Amino acid sequence: MSANPYIHESSYVDDNVSLGNGTKIWHFSHIQSGTVIGENCSVGQNVNVGNNVKIGNGVKIQNNVSVYEGVELEDYVFCGPSMVFTNVKLPRSEFPQRGSEFYAKTLVKKSASIGANATIICGTTIGEYALIGSGSVVTIDIPPHALVVGNPGKIIGWVDKKGHKLTFNDSGLSECKKYRLKDSLLEVL
Repeated sequence: MSANPYIHESSYVDDNVSLGNGTKIWHFSHIQSGTVIGENCSVGQNVNVGNNVKIGNGVKIQNNVSVYEGVELEDYVFCGPSMVFTNVKLPRSEFPQRGSEFYAKTLVKKSASIGANATIICGTTIGEYALIGSGSVVTIDIPPHALVVGNPGKIIGWVDKKGHKLTFNDSGLSECKKYRLKDSLLEVL
């Protein structure tokens, strides 16, 4: 991987943007002012990253995703093709809500994965290593390691750091003995 960022000639990177070493910006994408993107990220074709967005290291954003102002992606987040972030709770064309003061913060924590065509409603936090299934609609905060599917998104299980679904014995201990299910939350042992 190259030491410097790669920007395809069809993409636009505004002034006052920071791109980390090894980051790649692919075809027809736009990175807006004030954005910070870490090292070794991949920003796919036709991606828009809004003003003042913070993206960690090793993040992969697939094709046709818009990461709006108010969204933060920690290290190693995966955003599947055509998944959707929002940033305004009550959008109205008649009553424009432009500017940071109108945007609800959305945080996607380290190593969480969001499947293709999922929608993340603004103002939510997705916990570390959570896995959001394709097409799901996230309307609430999601705890670490949760496996979420459906509309609205519901927790249907738990996954390990690599995304494998966990199974538990009668006392709530996972087969690998690295996780315990207690009070409807997952503990990492």
